[in-house]
Amino acid sequence: MGFSPRALLAKSPVDGFVLAIIAAVVVASLFPARGDFADVMDKVVIAAIALLFFLYGARLHPREALAGLTHWRLHLTILSFTFIVFPIIGFAMRPMVQPLVGENLYLGLLFACLVPSTVQSSIAFTNIARGNVPGAIVSASMSNLLGVFLTPVLVVALMSTESGVKIDATSIIKIMAQILLPFILGQLARPWISGWVTRHAESTKIVDRGSIVLVVYVAFSDGVRNGIWSQVDVWQVIAVTAIAAVLVVVMLLITGNLPPRLGFDRADTIAIQFCGTKKSLATGLPMATVLFAGGPVGLLVLPLMIFHQIQLILCSMLASHYAKQAATEIE
Repeated sequence: MGFSPRALLAKSPVDGFVLAIIAAVVVASLFPARGDFADVMDKVVIAAIALLFFLYGARLHPREALAGLTHWRLHLTILSFTFIVFPIIGFAMRPMVQPLVGENLYLGLLFACLVPSTVQSSIAFTNIARGNVPGAIVSASMSNLLGVFLTPVLVVALMSTESGVKIDATSIIKIMAQILLPFILGQLARPWISGWVTRHAESTKIVDRGSIVLVVYVAFSDGVRNGIWSQVDVWQVIAVTAIAAVLVVVMLLITGNLPPRLGFDRADTIAIQFCGTKKSLATGLPMATVLFAGGPVGLLVLPLMIFHQIQLILCSMLASHYAKQAATEIE
């Protein structure tokens, strides 16, 4: 039997997107963007993120939104996990975590707890697990839209301004211009471009993932220029990885066991579990570059990147388990 890298990747929990992000960190460490090239890349990233959220808006059909919008208990529960439970846990773990990994990496973990849920992966995993997909679509989208306002507020409330947090009216406007405005324009343009977006779904994934990889490269280029790797040890990265893994598992356990006790059925519980435990790299990274401008952005986004990869791996395994479980029940 011949060796097939594609087959090997297909069987591995580490997909090509994870490898691309790791590659972006490596390339930025060896060949960081500098000078005029760095200025150009900053503008490219802004355009890529705007295009990403434009496509998010173009994909969300108003009918899907209306179908899930009436289930207010589901959305309120998911948003509570995202913007209340996560921040409380992130803030409460400070006495234990900060002495272990240092202030900047702890603040990065806290920031990861403050960003909104993912959109595509939350919906995809809910669909694979045969959960409430319309509810997941609305909740994940709502989380990102509300996050434009709630995440900066939580950052101000929970993160020290001495750590490089820069937030004012200009910061909010920049975040809205990069995320909210393109999403609205995508919704408005949907009648004319939805067919094209549907036909080229695979191609648009390149925009989704490529934009995130670009943001990672630019953020770490900035970090390398400011000596990020001289500020962090290997054992600190290992510790952050272990803490992020524990955080993902704890949230999966809470969101998997509490909703049934609140009266939610299996489909709703799955949507809550996958939407309420996820944290968006696509939304969090551009927010970080605005909110922490002039600060150690590379260190502050490193925990979010690690958390994102762990959640993808664990949630993909859990979604597959639910899918097999559902298939067995049908048989």
